[in-house]
Amino acid sequence: MHTLKFPPEKFGTLLGHAPGHVPIYSSHYASVDSSEYPDREAFRSFLDGVYMGYKWQCVEFARRWLYVNCGYVFDDVAMAYDIFSLHHVTRVADAQLLPLYSFRNGSLRPPEPGCLLIWEEGGEFEVTGHVAVVTEVMADRLRFAEQNLEHCKLPAQQTWSRELPIRRTAEGGYVVDGGGGGSVVKGWVIQSPDARHAEKVAPARPQLYQLNSRLAPRLGQHLQPWLDTKDAAEGAFVRAMRGHRLAESGQPDDQYRYFRLSATAAQELRRATNELHLMFMHGTQAVLQDDSLLARFNIPASLWPRLRRSWQNRRGQIITGRFDFAVSERGLKVYEYNADSASCYMEAGRVQGKWARHFGVTEGEDPGADLTAELVAAWAASGVDGMLHIMQDENNEETYHAEYIRAAAEEAGLRCRIIRGVSGLSWDDQGEIVDPEGVPIRYVWKTWAWETALDQLRTQCEEDDARTHLRTSAASGHAPRLVDVLLRPEVMVYEPFWTLILSNKAMLPLLWTIFPEHPYLLDSQFELTGDLHRRGYVTKPIAGRCGFNISLFDKHEKLLKGTSGGFDAQDQIYQELWRLPQIDGYRTQVCTFAVRGRYAGSCVRVDKSLIITRDSELLPLRIVEDDELVES
Repeated sequence: MHTLKFPPEKFGTLLGHAPGHVPIYSSHYASVDSSEYPDREAFRSFLDGVYMGYKWQCVEFARRWLYVNCGYVFDDVAMAYDIFSLHHVTRVADAQLLPLYSFRNGSLRPPEPGCLLIWEEGGEFEVTGHVAVVTEVMADRLRFAEQNLEHCKLPAQQTWSRELPIRRTAEGGYVVDGGGGGSVVKGWVIQSPDARHAEKVAPARPQLYQLNSRLAPRLGQHLQPWLDTKDAAEGAFVRAMRGHRLAESGQPDDQYRYFRLSATAAQELRRATNELHLMFMHGTQAVLQDDSLLARFNIPASLWPRLRRSWQNRRGQIITGRFDFAVSERGLKVYEYNADSASCYMEAGRVQGKWARHFGVTEGEDPGADLTAELVAAWAASGVDGMLHIMQDENNEETYHAEYIRAAAEEAGLRCRIIRGVSGLSWDDQGEIVDPEGVPIRYVWKTWAWETALDQLRTQCEEDDARTHLRTSAASGHAPRLVDVLLRPEVMVYEPFWTLILSNKAMLPLLWTIFPEHPYLLDSQFELTGDLHRRGYVTKPIAGRCGFNISLFDKHEKLLKGTSGGFDAQDQIYQELWRLPQIDGYRTQVCTFAVRGRYAGSCVRVDKSLIITRDSELLPLRIVEDDELVES
């Protein structure tokens, strides 16, 4: 293990500065003052509102150094060595993705100042690996700055933490010594357009992406209550499900069945969620800069200026969204991003964990264990400084969903009130929309999709200015509608207006154009192409929800499955047919949740058919070690 040269400084002590005058802090956790750092949230490091990592770990320093000196950051990672597998960094100013390439230790391309030096897991960096920022490269050695190793102050004027020998191989490669203690340098990563000599990262073993399912021991647990009906959210859930159960079906096995996902696949889902969010954000920027692209999204043109203002002013105020994935031995493919009024949070963030405890399932980890805490942190940072009105439809599922979100917002210190439907809303003497208690509505979180509100306008203003059809006071002679609330200028809505771009399926062909052949994307087009004909395809309405109005065709034009619904008049897109894997008789879809644009948890939804709909079951998911999945 590494031996400290000097006694460690207290956690958080300034140790010195790296190039660019970037502070280096002590990460001596044994000296943490619990009154200064009472909980996990207190350890989160932000700079200019941008998340850097956990104080004062090596990853936090590397991301902060890049942000200060280069204006970009790399994606969130579970372990420092995972940085070696990243493909992009994000330029913060405009959310532009820039290529990031990895070079194995011994590569023909040498490390250079500003690149990140990555250590393997093991030795003194057991479990996590390590990352440092290279500051100088000389003929026989290199110097670098880092956090979370020595915890001691640097000599005056010194801007580097350590130096290591570097040598050339007979083939011309560059090899950096690991520094002793059993540590091994994995390589270095460089932001560059030049991919020569870059590492081609081999995919993980295909079997690690094959989910399987198990049954909990049958001890009659399903006959006993296990949710707290005195809790508003859990009580609403029990009423909606007609009992203490996660699966609504009457099949006995469904009450005991859970699904298992490998740690490798879970980590890849985390990476995919973070990267795809940035890709969708990049696509949104492209759409809002080009009228011809925006026209594809079937949004009244008179609302385009407001849409662009929402993006300009509230780009960073998204709370949460959900990605839907197919996960199989063929890898990961995303179907869509439900960034506006997504569901399944209560089931993933609370119920599946309680199910595991009640049914005695102890293997692996609950992938939704952190979801509630992440939502609390998001609401704490939301900027809401008045009553948050949680608006929902008259629907049992939306009731427990609304109660769960309210609990998270109230834990964050917000005052909340749930409104069911809009019949109780009215105008006050000042022309403001008020709730049944007379409180003006200024902040809203909604279970309704933005498209539902826009449909109220489309029926009246196909050729007119949509703004002229908004009701603004009691003088209109009518009570407020949903659209009058959500598009009222002084009302701040979550999710912001611009998120309807993320959720619109017209984004999928656009992303395929911007990121052709990206491993997480499916070939998607506005027109049916020969390639899609040959492989099979899916038709989707651009603003559909809940699996409605979707049709699956095989390469022989045979209809495999179709659903009905209220979106048949919508424009369609065509997406490559990629069937959900069948696991023990269930077609299984993995959902991941992004909170503030970062992975926050996951769950599975299953169905006997090829299409996941509003009525599909959500069964428990557990993350197990790779060997446990493969050997079982």
